[in-house]
Formats: sequence, structure tokens, C-alpha cells
Amino acid sequence: MKILILAAMDKELQLITSILGSATAQTFEGITIHFGKIGRHEVYVAKCGIGKVNSALSTYKLLKAISPEMVINSGVAGGAGLPIGNILLADRVAYSDVWCGPGTQYGEADGYPLFFQTSSKVLALKENGCLSDAVRTGLICTSDKFISTADEIKFIRSHFPDVCAVDMESASIGQTCIMEGVDFSIVRVVSDTPGEGENTSQYNDFWTDAPLKTFSTVRTIIENL
Repeated sequence: MKILILAAMDKELQLITSILGSATAQTFEGITIHFGKIGRHEVYVAKCGIGKVNSALSTYKLLKAISPEMVINSGVAGGAGLPIGNILLADRVAYSDVWCGPGTQYGEADGYPLFFQTSSKVLALKENGCLSDAVRTGLICTSDKFISTADEIKFIRSHFPDVCAVDMESASIGQTCIMEGVDFSIVRVVSDTPGEGENTSQYNDFWTDAPLKTFSTVRTIIENL
């Protein structure tokens, strides 16, 4: 299987490329793509950028360049009820900052469902015990904003009561993959907890102890696909 792994930031990318072992790199339309193998799979790793537009455009370009059979997005997320360090395997993703006006459902992008469902193949690995019991499953909500306050989490929860984490790329990556008919999965580690302490400091301090267990989870997923 040909698999594309996406990260939003350079510091995430550096951690992910470490799971490839030896890798080669090439550049496509300004995007550096790292290539290696994990088990029997061809694996490509690239940075998609922060935010919905950056991640959607990069995902689209890379889908056309590589033609992967699966996309895995991994990195960090803000916790909405999950403590720092928890790993979340999204079972679905949604926008928390989209409303197309009267007669439409909050969060629903025009012409698309409210929720973008993630790969059933990857979720089955969790159900079958291939992944650690510490890996949680649930909903990730995406917006073009770094969520930092309890009020912002409260607002998101008013529309999505079962939200587990928030980020800035998952739903846009999911929408792009669905548009192109490509299976996708989202694996995130909670780096900060908006509204609980000073979460900007939590986020910055989190990187002093790199979340390698998240990328170990990604490797385990790929090895078992």
C-alpha cells in the first residue's frame, strides 16, 4: 500500500520522519516529500502547513503527485476533556467554525456531510486490539484558530457535545480526501488543555518532551494494515 503521512509543522515533521529510518527526499511544487518504507508499505511524509487552506491545498497537490491509497494526518491537538499526553484516533472529524447560513446545519460545508468519517480499516485495528488500550477514539473538531479558552471550548461543545479534541487541519484534510476518494485517518496527541491553566505555555512546554509515542502509534498502524 502507498501511504501519505501529513504533519502541520516542521517540529512534527521531524518527529514523523524518524519512524522511516533511512529516507530519501524530493520536492514537488515547493513541498518536500520524504520517502521510505515501513514493513511492506511505501510511505511518504510531508508538511501540509497550519490551518484549513494550507492543509487542504497541500493535501490536494500531494494526492495528485503521489496517488496514495491512504492518508494519515498526525500531530498535536488541544484537549476537550482529554488530558495532556493522551493519544486520540479520530473516528470522525468536523468543522467547528463553519455556518453557511439559514437552512443549513452548523458545521456543515456546502455539499458535504457534517462529519467526515475516518478509515474503517484503521479503526478496526483499535477494535481488534492491535493498538494500545491508551489510544482513545472520538471526534476532533477543526477551526482556523488556536483554541485557548474555556469559553471557546464551551461554544464548540454547544454544537458538538462529544468533541474530544480541537485542531486546525483534520477536517480540511478529511474533506479533501473524501472529495478525491482516498481513505484517511487522523492520529493526534493532546498537547494542551484550553481553559485549564495557561494553555499556550502548556503547548510550548509540551515540545520539550517530544510526543514520540504518537508517531510510534502511527508506525504500529502502518505495520498492521
